[in-house]
Amino acid sequence: MDMISSSDREILRDLAKKQLVCANSPQNQTILKKWKALAEGRRETPTVRLLWSNFGHEVVTPRMRCTGETARSLEYSLLATMVGRDLFDDDTPITPEFLVYWNTWVSPFGIQPHYTRASGKHAMGYHIDPVVEDLGQDADKLKGGSFGVDREKTAAWINLVQDTIGDILPVRMAMGSLGGAITNPLVSLMGMENYYCAMYDYPEKLHEIMDMATKVYKDYFDFLEKEKLLVPTRDFCPVAQESFAFNHELPEENVTSTTQCWGFLESQETTAVSPETYGEFVYPYQDRLVKRFGLLSYGCCERVDALWPDYLSKWKNLRKLSVSPFNNEPQIGEYLRGSNVVYYSKPRAEFVTNPGPMDEEALRVYFKGVCEAASGCLFEMAQREVGTIFGDYERGRRYVQIAKECVEEYWKP
Repeated sequence: MDMISSSDREILRDLAKKQLVCANSPQNQTILKKWKALAEGRRETPTVRLLWSNFGHEVVTPRMRCTGETARSLEYSLLATMVGRDLFDDDTPITPEFLVYWNTWVSPFGIQPHYTRASGKHAMGYHIDPVVEDLGQDADKLKGGSFGVDREKTAAWINLVQDTIGDILPVRMAMGSLGGAITNPLVSLMGMENYYCAMYDYPEKLHEIMDMATKVYKDYFDFLEKEKLLVPTRDFCPVAQESFAFNHELPEENVTSTTQCWGFLESQETTAVSPETYGEFVYPYQDRLVKRFGLLSYGCCERVDALWPDYLSKWKNLRKLSVSPFNNEPQIGEYLRGSNVVYYSKPRAEFVTNPGPMDEEALRVYFKGVCEAASGCLFEMAQREVGTIFGDYERGRRYVQIAKECVEEYWKP
């Protein structure tokens, strides 16, 4: 890491002071009440956020002022924490601490994928170039998953943050939700067509691969426990799919087992197969991993409505269910109404990403349907899959405002 200059240091300290003021503000306390109500199973005021992870080049990097590489890394983290509040006035909770994480990794397979990416500075599209064409012939390539921790890198980062802003924002070890993705990395190596064909051509081989990857993750969880790398997943800690770990069920200290932590699973790659096929090739392996988690957040962009009755509903530690617009949303509402599972809504993004003025009337009609579907549920709305707001911060702020107005008018507890 390079040294942080005095000018960069002042920029970082000013940002830390701003975050501390925001964290202690009455507005943040109001927002925290919303999150705590969700955590405690109370249907009060749902949270609304506009998630910017796909367009950080519009909302974070243009506002950066530091010049040093290390300073810019820390600056990015500080600015990122405040995007929702600074630019969109959404319900992102702000912490009075600076969270740091163990530098750990896990990979279920021993080879790396290859992509052909779209041209353009901020292009996001890509094509998978399969490194496993035929599972019957290439299965051996998939062996040898790995995991580990870089303690020195973690310690160096903690020391740097502590020295730079630790007297303003106390440094706290945190941990995100534990993951166990298998179908995503597998499709990244095979391509979707080869993966789907393998279910028919090589079912036994595919089961062997799924079993192997599951064992890698279970060994990784054992490693985290043995090496004392587990940290409470609570309050501001991230839960995958860009949520937070507010809850009242997991311990706030002395975590020694993964069964005391949040976990996250999904299988959007199998959204086009039947529930029975999911039940054959995915669910048994996810079920083994679910047993290693204390609480579970499930889903990305896949349909979960068809999987709920025979599969997802069996997991008693499920607390957040991703509800993308590809689902029958009213049906999901029927499933979750009155339960302790958060209806984690991810609305359609085109209303804010289409060029030109937003069609506010159409947006309100759409949000009305979302809010009515989620009525009676613990409700968290997070607009994901946004690739651009055209650098127009007011556009994002207005979008959030309309969403909040619709929640207030149409969502019923």
